[in-house]
Amino acid sequence: MLNFYSNRNPQASFCDRISRREALRIGTLGMGGLTLPGLLRLESQAGVTRSHKSVIMIFMCGGPPHQDMYDLKVDAPIEIRGEFDPIPTNVPGIEICEHLPNLARCMDKLVPIRSMVGARDAHYSYQCMTGHHEQNVPAGGWPHMGSVVGKFQGPVHPGVPPFVSLCFTTQHRPYNEPSAGFLGLGHSSFRPTGEGREDMVLQGITTDRLADRRELLTEFDRFRREVDGSGRMAGMDVFSERAMGILTSSELFSALDISKESERTRQRYGSEDLKVPKGDGAPRTPQNFLIARRLVEAGVRFVTINYGFWDWHGNNFKTAKQEFPAFEKALAALVEDLYERGLDKDVTVIAWGEFGRTPKINKDAGRDHWPQVSCAVLAGGGMRTGQVIGSTDRLGGEAKDRPVTFQEVMATLYHNLGVNLESERLFDFRGRPQYIIPPEVKPIRELI
Repeated sequence: MLNFYSNRNPQASFCDRISRREALRIGTLGMGGLTLPGLLRLESQAGVTRSHKSVIMIFMCGGPPHQDMYDLKVDAPIEIRGEFDPIPTNVPGIEICEHLPNLARCMDKLVPIRSMVGARDAHYSYQCMTGHHEQNVPAGGWPHMGSVVGKFQGPVHPGVPPFVSLCFTTQHRPYNEPSAGFLGLGHSSFRPTGEGREDMVLQGITTDRLADRRELLTEFDRFRREVDGSGRMAGMDVFSERAMGILTSSELFSALDISKESERTRQRYGSEDLKVPKGDGAPRTPQNFLIARRLVEAGVRFVTINYGFWDWHGNNFKTAKQEFPAFEKALAALVEDLYERGLDKDVTVIAWGEFGRTPKINKDAGRDHWPQVSCAVLAGGGMRTGQVIGSTDRLGGEAKDRPVTFQEVMATLYHNLGVNLESERLFDFRGRPQYIIPPEVKPIRELI
């Protein structure tokens, strides 16, 4: 039984002659005799648990071939159709590429979008990660979606940042993630890759000594803040708070350690040499899919992964046979893992690239850039899965029905995260009000 004690007279009573002490004896009054442990046990049995919503975004550098993955055109001429055949999935009526058998097995948990529109012929991650193009940008730039989530919702735990990037730095710089934009430095992603990873835990220093150093740093910063007119120090304050949380907690460092997973689980996702990039994009990163799952379990709200290199101007089908297996094995493992762990309503997964590929196969057996239509695949988030959104024409070159914009997808992700973009007015560096997503853009109705 849980008791709350007061410094006031314990014999003081309310008008019904029940003493304050008696009234605060949780478990005997107003709860039918339930003790606190009993109440928590009933909540657990009823599925009442503390949870947070998260997104795992997988950016496929280079633009994946939509008509060779989720939208095969078997009735098109040979120069359009390509070499691959469709196979049935576990959802009647939905077919995808024969080289995606693991995704076919869990199609009831997926939503391919075949009619993404609004792309540009530009190799960059900007639109996928902000919802905007790099044209007429506000002062400071549009913020990364993960930065927006961090701004509106903050961290779940002090030792776990809200936005973690597992993205590799790519040779083609526009593939790299945009910044926090006009939200400021304090809402940038935390990037645990590289040599600095060991700096996330205290080595040879106590938490008391760290606190002393923090106090000294605060004294120096106080003067700098008073003379700072740019607002940068406010961003550094957020950095300092989160750095302290990370250093005094092992949660994040533990989440990044996939050796804590069973060998069977690690094999389920697959592994590749992360030091070897593909083209001027990112390496194959199936193990990062597993790390992402561990991160959202630890409390991260937004995780980004860049995966591979999909700009196949030549040898499209030969390359696809090499690239599809590792990608679809890891993606299927992630989705099924989330469902098995009861996270399918809390975690949304999205995998997409910056544009699609040409319907016509070129002289080098490749497909070129095609911004007119592209694809995406979603999972989890409590959405209505096991369906396909949109379609393209007979050649796979234009959206035939239900065109879906990048901002509609972003609005859906924000909805799944529980982010109310209208709860706070945002201003760019010139003081002009900005909408992250225009108010008229709504989440995809078929999914909500």
